[in-house]
Amino acid sequence: MTTAATSVDSESSAFDVESVRRQFPALSREVYGKPLVYLDSAASAQKPEVVIEAELSCYREYYANVHRGVHRFAQLSTDAYEAARQKVSTFIGAGCPREVVFVRGTTEGINLVASTFGRQRVGAGDEVLITAMEHHSNIVPWQLLCEQQGAKLVVAPMSQSGELIWDEFEKRLTKKTKLLSFVHVSNALGTINPAAEMTAAAQEQGIPVVIDGAQAAPHMPIDIASIGCDFYTLSGHKMFGPSGIGALYGKLEHLNTMPPYQGGGEMIRTVTFEKSEWAEPPAKFEAGTPNIAGAIGMGAAVDFLKSLDMAQVAAYEAELLEYGTQTLEAIPGLTLIGTAQNKAGVLSFLIDGVHAHDIGTILDREGIAVRAGHHCAQPVMDFYGVAATARASLALYNTKDDIDRLAAGIGKIREVFG
Repeated sequence: MTTAATSVDSESSAFDVESVRRQFPALSREVYGKPLVYLDSAASAQKPEVVIEAELSCYREYYANVHRGVHRFAQLSTDAYEAARQKVSTFIGAGCPREVVFVRGTTEGINLVASTFGRQRVGAGDEVLITAMEHHSNIVPWQLLCEQQGAKLVVAPMSQSGELIWDEFEKRLTKKTKLLSFVHVSNALGTINPAAEMTAAAQEQGIPVVIDGAQAAPHMPIDIASIGCDFYTLSGHKMFGPSGIGALYGKLEHLNTMPPYQGGGEMIRTVTFEKSEWAEPPAKFEAGTPNIAGAIGMGAAVDFLKSLDMAQVAAYEAELLEYGTQTLEAIPGLTLIGTAQNKAGVLSFLIDGVHAHDIGTILDREGIAVRAGHHCAQPVMDFYGVAATARASLALYNTKDDIDRLAAGIGKIREVFG
């Protein structure tokens, strides 16, 4: 056994999954009289008690609007909201909290960059480069930008296994490329892209880089300084936090020169009927009353993740993914979609003669929650020539028993469909 394998085995064996599971109230529920097996964390993860309590505490004990009041509740809410920003900044290795903008999620973060920095950077005849494995949230905003600016959206292809074809990617980094945006971890395939290497290749040519990190943050350590990208986006609900909240990291030099995304209260320094002046980042991009309790809950989710050893989490999930891959590959008539060497805990699959929605419906009756559909990644489905897949997505609270239950459920599907 190699040193690396020994290290992974050691780290994964040190991870106490049962202790983690006890922190998630929903995992003790039953569905149709059967213990819940939750395998849909790539869509939205369950919440630990500390996150639930953080939001409840805000509403019960000190809720008020932030940044504007002098009374005690306003001060407490503002302190908690800004503490959450500091936590996110530290968690991803940002240079300072001012580089973290609270948004509704990764989708809004990408739209913010496209609508501001993108319009400054991209003009007629220019190109925006993405990859073939993107979520719709990292396709449509760039399509809109290119249509508005007279630019072209260029796609770097992937292999049948779901891996970026590096030579083809490099060929598409040209003098016309004004921006590169790519997914760190594919939600439909689980592929982990080489973020630092892709960023370095682009920046050698002066091309700014935007990364969709929604699926990466729950599974691995994120270090913005090591990656070197210009923008990085996160979604709270993917990382065991609330929905409707996320964060956009942006280099301060960019945030300072970007125009506002929305206008309203909080994002201004002064307003007259003739002219308005903008606040400094991040306030410039946080118009209106924010999702205060959501941000505080996201901060609690960061605390939860930081209470764990993310290297142990990654090792445990790698072991779980290997077990799941071997288990599903042994089932006759089942095909896995997305077999990259370096991937996170996503098992997308097809069963001969069975529609993905039927798979999801029958598994649900067995108490097993999976996702069925195109996963907001229709071009990925088109690449593989399918309309949809069933997707079992793993998280740090899943177990080998969950995978065994999934395999048993698939056995019942085969009994139904022959």
